[in-house]
Amino acid sequence: MVQDKPPAVSGLGRTLAIISKLPLALLQWLARLAAALLGSLPAAKAFKTVNRNLQIAFPGLSAEQRHQLTRKSVAAQFQSSLEFVKIWGNPPQFSLDHICHVEGQQLLTHAIASKKGLILVLPHFGSWEIMNAWLNQFTEMVIMYKPGQNQALDQFVLKARSRLRATLVPTDENGVRQIFRALKQGGVTVILPDHTPKASGGLYSPFFGCPVLTTTLVSRLAQKTQCEVLQLSCIRQPDHGGFSLLIEPVDSRIRSPDLQTSVDTLNHSIEQLVRRYPKHYHWSYKRFKANPLLKNVYYVTDEQAALEVAKAQQVFTSKVDAYPSQD
Repeated sequence: MVQDKPPAVSGLGRTLAIISKLPLALLQWLARLAAALLGSLPAAKAFKTVNRNLQIAFPGLSAEQRHQLTRKSVAAQFQSSLEFVKIWGNPPQFSLDHICHVEGQQLLTHAIASKKGLILVLPHFGSWEIMNAWLNQFTEMVIMYKPGQNQALDQFVLKARSRLRATLVPTDENGVRQIFRALKQGGVTVILPDHTPKASGGLYSPFFGCPVLTTTLVSRLAQKTQCEVLQLSCIRQPDHGGFSLLIEPVDSRIRSPDLQTSVDTLNHSIEQLVRRYPKHYHWSYKRFKANPLLKNVYYVTDEQAALEVAKAQQVFTSKVDAYPSQD
């Protein structure tokens, strides 16, 4: 019997493997260089999207302040992208060796020990991939995973995931049921909460004052299980050549029986993190299109965008009375 040959490694797969062997400092420098070169192109798509997101989120910034923050944000995201490749292409110990500071670790260990179940909320912020290996020291995790369109990249990521104590479940109802069972048994799951969900799985909620369709998954799981919910983030520390992890609680209103209050609480928690460290958020995602009144907001002038956002805010406010206080 002729045995099947192992799948050939694609050109992209080989390229990713080579990139992952380059020094981290070199990759970060290359990312900053690429961002600077791209920034010299006035019509660069990445810069236009980030700039518009920042205009919506921080309307009080001047055009020059927004331009400078845009450049810093794009450079930071480029660095994160190459850092991900470095992390995926190396053993978990690489990640552990580059974590120089952890704040709030006692919150994590206490939540795991309570056996109430734990949802870890990881926004698209900083270099969140480096946290997987660190979390793996404390617990097994159930994580939703949707295969990407690029098979070579998907295989590269899956190989990295296979080194960790993580159960990957599909991004469908079956996956949600597995996460629910894990939480009821005192398990841990990790959810990235700032994707735009399908209409059936979302609710409109303010994010930087602008109503966007927001996932109800975290809220429904927290409501049904009354589990613990913590928010995790990772910040690059250039002076140390490493990363700092921040673990903080999400307000208890995340478990509110009122779904709107719960979802608003989630967005409020993410927003407060981003306001503290705005350049580390991945602003290249067209998050505000998750509102039918803002479907063209990334393709109009600054003045027209401001008018469209104001209209969306007015329409939302006229329908919703309750929103978590900004205390």
